[in-house]
Amino acid sequence: MLGIIGGTSLLFADLPPLEKMTIATPFGKAEVHRGAFVLLLRHQYNLPPHRINYRACLAALAILGADRIVAFGSAGSLKPEITPGSIVIPTDYLSVTDIPSVHECTIEHVRPELDADLIRILGELVPEARVGGVYAQTRGPRIETVAEVRALARVADVVGMTVASEATLARELGMRFAAICTVDNYANGLGEETLTYEHILETSRANRRRTEKILTKIVERLA
Repeated sequence: MLGIIGGTSLLFADLPPLEKMTIATPFGKAEVHRGAFVLLLRHQYNLPPHRINYRACLAALAILGADRIVAFGSAGSLKPEITPGSIVIPTDYLSVTDIPSVHECTIEHVRPELDADLIRILGELVPEARVGGVYAQTRGPRIETVAEVRALARVADVVGMTVASEATLARELGMRFAAICTVDNYANGLGEETLTYEHILETSRANRRRTEKILTKIVERLA
């Protein structure tokens, strides 16, 4: 079954009819929406990135039978050539903050990766996307400092607050994972305007129809 994780980029999208469910997991409860696919909105109950129960969210998808996940994530560009409005499908990631694990009482070393086959399919479905690049995860909820952005730009292409945690947990739970990053802004200090959360939301609203079309293509191909 296909699992979709959505965040800011799906807040304003018109979604297909889905049944809302609350799933109990060993890590707590998570709210999901099930139909031809399973949808999880990561910011449920208006939780900021650093307070999301990622373990419960990913475990809920696994319990419902999801074996492949496509995550939509809002990101900031770390490179001048990746302009706001772009779409990036990363092929690797890094994190400068802690990533949760389902392995609390056992020694397990899972090799993290973004799934090459899913990335290839997403590239075919979204030909305007830039396929390749590194996603850097920071803790949030604050925006990165100018110095942090300069440092991250040496090793990554876009920055966000969620995808690395979700990708790692998906692999631990045996689910294939890929991400579509909608670039809603230049990272702090890279563009001329002052970056605010309201600006990010405004960009997400403006691009909601595009996001809906991409979601429809993914569901038609993978669900």
